Amino acid sequence: MSEDKLIRMANQIAAFFEVQPGDRAAPIAAHINENWSPPMRAGLLSHVASGGEGLNPLVLEAAAAIRPAPAA
Repeated sequence: MSEDKLIRMANQIAAFFEVQPGDRAAPIAAHINENWSPPMRAGLLSHVASGGEGLNPLVLEAAAAIRPAPAA
């Protein structure tokens, strides 16, 4: 999946949770962990590691709780 699409999808998730009360980063990470495939999570985390350009700050905050893809 393209990096642009991963960014757009992650930002859409963040947009939903940023209007919710309480902790917002944890539910973003939980949603991504539960619904994204390991390659998608790996692509997002790679983008975060390279600076995270274009990502909502809540996605960057949530990144610490996103599970990396399992080692092969």
